[in-house]
Amino acid sequence: MSLGAFSYVFAGLAGFAAGAVNALAGGGTLITFPVLVGIGLPPIRANVTNLIALTPGYASGTFAQRDDLAGQARRVRALIPVAAAGGLVGSIVLVLSSAHTFRVAVPFLIVLSCALLVVQGRVRAFVARREAILAGDRRGDRPTPPMLVGVFLAAVYGGYFGAGLGIMLLALLGLFSEDRLPRLNAVKQALSFVISLVASLFLAFSSHVSWLFVAVIVPTSILGAFVGGKVVRVVHPTVLRVIIVAVGLAVAIRYWV
Repeated sequence: MSLGAFSYVFAGLAGFAAGAVNALAGGGTLITFPVLVGIGLPPIRANVTNLIALTPGYASGTFAQRDDLAGQARRVRALIPVAAAGGLVGSIVLVLSSAHTFRVAVPFLIVLSCALLVVQGRVRAFVARREAILAGDRRGDRPTPPMLVGVFLAAVYGGYFGAGLGIMLLALLGLFSEDRLPRLNAVKQALSFVISLVASLFLAFSSHVSWLFVAVIVPTSILGAFVGGKVVRVVHPTVLRVIIVAVGLAVAIRYWV
């Protein structure tokens, strides 16, 4: 079935917007996923295509924060296998899900993503307060069992749907570790990349990928991230969050009615 040239234009615009929004406030998936569904892709196919298309953004984000990963080898080495395993489990569950099951789950996942976006500022404030209280104590470099379990469960969610994953990971890292926000944010970015990469590598061999849309969204999202980084001082993130949450809730309601 041909979706027409305009479908790719819309997907490209959505990719650009998602890249810019991710650079400014987060929540880009809540733009690209509904657009892909709106132009005719089945929900699972739209989700898989979106996950694969946005993975390069996590890679660039990790590279940009590589200096803050210095000195965290022990923590990262312990968390990456857990994150990879969770991402793989989530992607397997996604492939095994029926179209009906996923469609029923989607609005609840979108509402969860919107909730995470709403509390994003509070999560960062919580991590910053904990950083100030602990004054740079590094004893938390070795992940605790609760952190490992939490990261695994977050990774399962990331491999299954993924919107709001970064906020979830940052909250877990801030709750169970004693470190500065920039360092935790860098770990969060690296784990997001690992989860997305492992899930993408598995899902790439499924029958749920629309590669032409991937080819359109990847470069436009990278361009959007570049532009978003340039205008970050001009656009207030709170305004963007309100708009994204409103769009997300409208999409969720549309699934229910």
